[in-house]
Amino acid sequence: MFRLIKNEWIKIFKRPGTYVMIGLLVLMVAGIAGLTKYSDSKQQEQANWEQVVKAEIAGYQKQLKEDSYMTKDQKEYIKGQIKVNEYRLQNDVPADVKTTMWTFIEDNAQLLNFVGLFMIIIAAGSVASEYTWGTIKLLLIRPISRPKILLSKYLGVVLFGLFMMAVLFLLSSLIGAILFGTSGQSVHLAYEGGKVVEQSLVLHLAKLYLLQSISVFMMATMAFMISAAFRSSSLAIGIAMFLLFMGPSVTGLIAMKYDWAKYSLFANTDLLQFETGRVLVDGMTLGFSLTVLAVYFIIFHVLAFTIFSKRDVAA
Repeated sequence: MFRLIKNEWIKIFKRPGTYVMIGLLVLMVAGIAGLTKYSDSKQQEQANWEQVVKAEIAGYQKQLKEDSYMTKDQKEYIKGQIKVNEYRLQNDVPADVKTTMWTFIEDNAQLLNFVGLFMIIIAAGSVASEYTWGTIKLLLIRPISRPKILLSKYLGVVLFGLFMMAVLFLLSSLIGAILFGTSGQSVHLAYEGGKVVEQSLVLHLAKLYLLQSISVFMMATMAFMISAAFRSSSLAIGIAMFLLFMGPSVTGLIAMKYDWAKYSLFANTDLLQFETGRVLVDGMTLGFSLTVLAVYFIIFHVLAFTIFSKRDVAA
């Protein structure tokens, strides 16, 4: 199995497009860093963090009073943010009012969507390209079972995704440290169990990247399934990219009228909704979403492995 995975890894990095993707990711991080540094340089003076925190508290309190359509989860989230800010003032825990390495890393978590696009492209071509290039017969005549071959291809896609996420995280850390320094808040404050707790900032960022990467891996898995089932990389890329951008919006519209929308894949891919209190459908929990995602994950793989194992490629 290790040799099969290694072979897939080599195939991925033999494609010129792979290095284009890495280069684009580097350029995006560098471009955002440059724009952020330029924006910071335009600020005449640094705002007092205590004044900023007090203003946030006032804004949250006003929102609680005036927004009558706020859900229970949203109210709990805002009350928690008020408690966190009050804790800062009481215990003299400064908040970052200018960009630091840590805030730069956190902001760049949004670039995981682009990592998702790159994973979709790799996943879509993983199986379909074997048919396009006519190498599928050479692959299947080996004394290796088809499920092992397909599993090695999927693990190659997963490893590529993890590699790109590592590049994003490490590059953001390096550029952030050089341009913005490593100073700033050293802990992350979270409101859990009715009280404010101090958490490791590194662990918080790792958790943030992990939660936002779930949708990336799910969409790549869907693209991989389509590639294995229909032998078309363009079809897999097109469907996966369309659903990646349109799926959450359409699901949000459906959820406004129908509770069954919570069983949709796209209602559960954004696990950060449980951190912010902006749950798509009332009653959804983190455990519920993980269960739904697990069901979809199994369905995708059952379809991919079943079709790939039974397909006749003699023609």
